[in-house]
Amino acid sequence: LALALKGISYDLVPVNLIKDGGQQFSAEFKALNPMQQVPALQIDGITLSQSLAIINYLEETRPNPRLLPQDPKKRAQVRMIADHIASGIQPLQNLSVLKQMGEKKMEWAQNCITSGFQALEQILQHTAGRYCVGDEVSMADLCLVPQVANAERFKVDMRPYPIITRINKALLELEAFKISHPSRQPDTPAELRA
Repeated sequence: LALALKGISYDLVPVNLIKDGGQQFSAEFKALNPMQQVPALQIDGITLSQSLAIINYLEETRPNPRLLPQDPKKRAQVRMIADHIASGIQPLQNLSVLKQMGEKKMEWAQNCITSGFQALEQILQHTAGRYCVGDEVSMADLCLVPQVANAERFKVDMRPYPIITRINKALLELEAFKISHPSRQPDTPAELRA
């Protein structure tokens, strides 16, 4: 999403998290990212992993369009929401965690997302405009859309989250969000394709 929004061309190398026992566990990928997680981005002679670190690097080296507001209070709110999603919700329903849950993985994922979305909905009551923080697309929005896609994948009832739903809908009207949506990636399984 950040690459698309900033107009940065890139070569996508899909890493299938299931095929062959998980391609992220290959020696080749482990050399790229020792945590054996996606994403990993090779840019400017370095390799970066972790979504927020990647977005922050792109923001610092390619500041237009801006993904962090100039106002320090709004910038802090954007980082708080991004961390809330990327650290507080998303990892709890990652494939590695869900494998440990066995037959209860759907219930576990729903509970993690629901708990996180209840808090996020409250936060957004104070920060949202058209998007997560005001009326400009930010790093928080880049985290929101993939998490809503996961919520839909795990059949989370979105009715209790009207602000999240409204923001997600507004973001999906933007071309960068359309083309970067998880359901539109070349390696998306057929049952999850848009």
